[in-house]
Amino acid sequence: MCLCASFKHLPSHISFQTQVVKSVFYAVNCLSLLLSPISRFGNTLCARSGSIMEERQIESDPVEGAVSESSKRKNEEQDEAENRGKKKRKRGEGGKNLRPGERYVPPPQKRNPIVGFSQEHFNETSYYFEGGLRKVHPYYFDFTTYCKGRWVGKSLLEVFTSEFRTESMDYYHRAVEEGRIRLNDTPVEDLSVVLRNNDLMKNTVHRHEPPVVGRPLQVLVDDGEVLVVDKPASIPVHPCGRYRHNTVIFILGKELGISELHTVHRLDRLTSGVLLFARNLETSKRLDQMVRDRQLEKEYVCRVDGEFPEDEVVCEEPILVVSFKIGLCRVHPKGKDCRTVFQRLSFNGKTSVVRCLPLTGRTHQIRVHLQYLGFPIVNDPIYGSSAWGPHRGKGGLVGKNDEELLKALVKEHQALENPLLLDLTDECSGLAEKNMTSQNKSHGAPESDTSGGSCQTEVEENKPESTAMDSVNRDDVLAKESLNGNQKKAADSTQKSPAGTRDHLCNECKLVRADPTDKELIMYLHALRYKGPDFEYSTPLPDWAKDDWVQVM
Repeated sequence: MCLCASFKHLPSHISFQTQVVKSVFYAVNCLSLLLSPISRFGNTLCARSGSIMEERQIESDPVEGAVSESSKRKNEEQDEAENRGKKKRKRGEGGKNLRPGERYVPPPQKRNPIVGFSQEHFNETSYYFEGGLRKVHPYYFDFTTYCKGRWVGKSLLEVFTSEFRTESMDYYHRAVEEGRIRLNDTPVEDLSVVLRNNDLMKNTVHRHEPPVVGRPLQVLVDDGEVLVVDKPASIPVHPCGRYRHNTVIFILGKELGISELHTVHRLDRLTSGVLLFARNLETSKRLDQMVRDRQLEKEYVCRVDGEFPEDEVVCEEPILVVSFKIGLCRVHPKGKDCRTVFQRLSFNGKTSVVRCLPLTGRTHQIRVHLQYLGFPIVNDPIYGSSAWGPHRGKGGLVGKNDEELLKALVKEHQALENPLLLDLTDECSGLAEKNMTSQNKSHGAPESDTSGGSCQTEVEENKPESTAMDSVNRDDVLAKESLNGNQKKAADSTQKSPAGTRDHLCNECKLVRADPTDKELIMYLHALRYKGPDFEYSTPLPDWAKDDWVQVM
């Protein structure tokens, strides 16, 4: 009856379509009145219908428009009441009544998976050059990590004692007094505070970065889609471990103003040569697909110990990651299939220059296969180490289990009294987690660089389970353990904090380190050429790969 009455009173000048819509509107109104137990739902539905016809109703029938406005105001009042309730719950910290002395822990924030570096990051500090090295002025930095599961219920004191042994407890107590340690952006009052799930811990430290070679980055190609650089040895591709500003990503951003890059592949810190970046997401996806489809040909050159065979050598031994945290690998039957083709280029009576064609992309593939063949790279600090046994791992014969091997490697590097050789954690291939990045990576990445290895992406500000704090502390512990006697050795060539950059709590500021030598910063492995279906990028041979090169002892 109500529906028929509405048809009778409709003005004749309104179109048939409008009449139908209006009839539906009135039918819903009638139903909402009849079904009073669910009137809130009906009112909401009417409000939605009314919003669609609001203008037409007001123009055609003022009375009907008034009814619609009344419904709309009613719904707005309900929404405001609900919002007031939500705000009230928020002010009450989740609607929970905290007990006396109980600490409120906010829920974890949604983190942007894209790792980006801006001018704000680049301005944290500056470079200076000394003795042919690029050095970074020490600077303050916030290491950030969410409370890990194994920390829940433990006090900060217990966590620092068991897992962050870089500094003494006296240092951490003084850091608390100065507000350098914070939980959920609130300075902690003492180290007895008990950690809870979702706690966000920040530790402000005075950060010192190891020096790298001072040779500038050479841009080979920059066509708007691809950026190709000739990476010097000793410089990591992106932040990892103790390195942040002394990385390719930061140097390009700080000195050349180049940002928004997507990494296509990676090179070990000690490896030099062709390094590709994509300038945009489309190019990055296209190059990544080439890597996956094995359409990207890669050629490396290295210098190895001994006389390498003249004939072509193919190694197909499977490679297993011994430790993801430190990026150490070995040949093992349970490892992943891989294939590398080797060809000797020259022999000088002691060492050979070898051309390497990795057909797969396993971590440290070239280095591990050369070690297995009995021709380790001349100055490879890991796979050329005597810790692998008298034959240095030739034929896969080590005579140690993984734990014993790791201990032997650390012991050998400690005996060398040079912390810069302790790059077991700087390789950090397992911590790259495929968002290896770039300054703006938002999709998948290739498993690893064919030269072997990757660097941990520093994502303290972006990922909930940050490992950056852990890795840097591990690096520092190993480095400081290896300093026995090294301070005396550094009398002539020292790495000191420049005036105005010292911190009264920083123990690193009190140390005097010897500057690293080229032998410690350069490994004789070079990415010579990268070739795709429609491009080819290459560099000249490095000096150590030329026929007339003479090794300086």
